[in-house]
Amino acid sequence: MLSHLNLRDFVIVDEAALDFGPGLTALTGETGAGKSIVVDALMILAGGRGGADVVRQGAERAEVTGSFAGLPAAAAAWLEGQAIEHDGEVIIRRIIGIDGRSRAYVNGQLMPLQQLREFADRLLEIHGQQEFQHLVRRGAQREMLDERLADAQLLDAVAGLSAAVRGCRRDYEALKTAADDRDARLDLLRYQLAELKAEVTTAAAIDELFVERKRLAASGRLGAAAQAALTGIYEADSGSALDLLAKAAGALRAVSDADAALSSPAQLLAEAGILTREAADVLRHYLQALDVDPGRQDDIERHAAALEALARKHRCAVAELPAQLERTQREILELDHAEASLAGLEARLAGLERDYRAAAQRLTKARQRAATAMGEEITALMQSLGMTGGRFAVDLAPLGGEFGPNGADEIEFMVSANPGQPLKGLAKVASGGELSRISLAIQVAGAAKASSSCMVFDEVDSGIGGGIAEIVGRQLRQLGSRSQVLCVTHLAQVAAQAHTQFRVVKHTGKATRTAVQALNQAERTDEIARMLAGVNVTERARAHALEMLKQAVSEPSPAPPRGAAAGKKRTKTAG
Repeated sequence: MLSHLNLRDFVIVDEAALDFGPGLTALTGETGAGKSIVVDALMILAGGRGGADVVRQGAERAEVTGSFAGLPAAAAAWLEGQAIEHDGEVIIRRIIGIDGRSRAYVNGQLMPLQQLREFADRLLEIHGQQEFQHLVRRGAQREMLDERLADAQLLDAVAGLSAAVRGCRRDYEALKTAADDRDARLDLLRYQLAELKAEVTTAAAIDELFVERKRLAASGRLGAAAQAALTGIYEADSGSALDLLAKAAGALRAVSDADAALSSPAQLLAEAGILTREAADVLRHYLQALDVDPGRQDDIERHAAALEALARKHRCAVAELPAQLERTQREILELDHAEASLAGLEARLAGLERDYRAAAQRLTKARQRAATAMGEEITALMQSLGMTGGRFAVDLAPLGGEFGPNGADEIEFMVSANPGQPLKGLAKVASGGELSRISLAIQVAGAAKASSSCMVFDEVDSGIGGGIAEIVGRQLRQLGSRSQVLCVTHLAQVAAQAHTQFRVVKHTGKATRTAVQALNQAERTDEIARMLAGVNVTERARAHALEMLKQAVSEPSPAPPRGAAAGKKRTKTAG
């Protein structure tokens, strides 16, 4: 439910703050006052196009903010899917600069317009001559019909089988493509497997091979370094490290009887000599082991080069060759059993397709029953809404393609607005006013089951008057008993049925400005009297207006959505 709408520097509105409650809200005003400005603002909130022309003259930017409470389940699920915290309420904010650039926010989070449109479609249904005509979209028509199905599980069954068929078909086609090239592929894989098995062992063995290769490549430098160290600490003719340590330790021991403090460094020097001898032994053994067998070095070089060539061939790292060997073995095994697997998938696919066609046929029959009932009900409502002799029907035709998630039917709403005219597609024959009234008939008939938080009707009373206008008003009030409804109207009979009413007033002076005012009971009486009488409002017109309001009050008022409170009405004038 739309609970609050704030406009700032929008078209010819300086500022307007409007609080909305549940039920039917009427927006009225003189011709040319800009009654549809609220509808235009809601279209902007719903992700509609907004250029620099919506910015009030002299301002830098236009801003429209809407607060919604008591969110429909689909809207709440969308927010949760986007990880947007909402607590059952949401604020949509749209800012449009004088340069035409636009920004949109949902609960403070920047939102691309396409995503905003997806979300707003779960909150708002705007019916009229403007670009947001939910009713003429084929997908929306299918959803409206499906909401009248006696068994909603038929849709889930078809969608589930559709997904299963597509998944099984993908597996089948992939395996069939592989099977078609099976013999050539097997020959290649077996050749590659032989190559891999000839050279590839384990990941640890490959690591050890390349470590040894690196050591052998540096054997000259390693031997020179080890020999230099051995000579310096032990094998030098004079002045080796071991000799120097021995001399130093002997000098200290010779005088240690005079000062015991020299005993400790003497002992350390003696231990250093022992460690030096051990190091010399290790270096001698290292040099002996470093003697390279030319044959061994050649084998290592050949094996390493072969592994590197295989890695390039299979486009992987050398360390990944053992895993590549396992993949090759696994693919060969799968191809060896491909014929059996293909036959199994083919049988499963055929079974799923049979199940889908049966489920789709059940769905088609259920839709045909719902379409007949829907056509009769809406045709009857059209007679009372100023379209005497008009007819409404739902056409079901076979859908091109197979196994779609929405069944095998292409659904189109057909209408004949005047007697004697053939049924044609709704988008082709309905004028803006007729489209709004047909939409009203569908909503009142319960087709949409109040799936949106707020429904808006613009020019729903175009081309009607008198008793028909009163019937339209009653139908709108009835719709408002189960969903929030906003209606732009110029008819007193419709406005009198509203639970709340706003008046749009245009002020002219140095600059043209528009104000949107919430009306109390006395102000509503005067406004409806003006709508009845025109310029000269008589007491008789006021009495008639008061009587119309009293009759409407006898109808039950709607309750606000759970968790939402109807806001107190405030009056904010623009300018």
